[in-house]
Amino acid sequence: MTDKPQMVLIDVDGTLVDSVPDLAWCVDEMMKALARPPWGEDRVRDWVGNGVERLVRRALIGQLDGEPDEAEFEKAYPLFLALYAENTSKRSHLYPGVEEGLAWLQGAGYPLGCVTNKAEQFTLPLLQDLGIYDYFGIVVAGDTLPVKKPDPTPLLYAAEFFGAAPEQSLMIGDSRSDVTAARAAGFRIICMSYGYNHGEDIRNYEPDAVIDTMTELEAILPAPNY
Repeated sequence: MTDKPQMVLIDVDGTLVDSVPDLAWCVDEMMKALARPPWGEDRVRDWVGNGVERLVRRALIGQLDGEPDEAEFEKAYPLFLALYAENTSKRSHLYPGVEEGLAWLQGAGYPLGCVTNKAEQFTLPLLQDLGIYDYFGIVVAGDTLPVKKPDPTPLLYAAEFFGAAPEQSLMIGDSRSDVTAARAAGFRIICMSYGYNHGEDIRNYEPDAVIDTMTELEAILPAPNY
């Protein structure tokens, strides 16, 4: 990428943070409370990426698509929220290279924002507990606006906050939802090779680049002359 982005937005789950250990623990405790067998971390990993409400619905039916009985969901969802409020960051951790990548981006003068589908009540404590909250000039959570990714509105909202042109903005994510939102917003998009994309290779969705660690950004992005 030869042009210098005016702003960089970064997703949370699957991009900055491996949050599945906490999410899976909460799902399994919820299932036990409902007198149902737990799923385990490997199954839950394929269901993460569209917010906790969607995760709970998937856990209740044991698959990616479809809807559970609404009465069962209304019973399960508060259980999960209570569990996750107490277990947002106990088992979650930053991916290798995240701290170094964020430090380089900040040092290079890039305005940084965070755009996630995770609700604010979970996003802010997670970023704070893992020590990366202060890197971001804005955090757009899943309930900041009436819509969330893959809708482009959260990305455009952050671009307006920074006064950045969408065509000169960059999104860093890990999922089809991130690619779809970025393309619709007119952003460029770099994806992590790891993360949560429901078992699909993110290269299938043709982001502008795919990297294995955020330390590779230094080789891809020019350092702005601020």
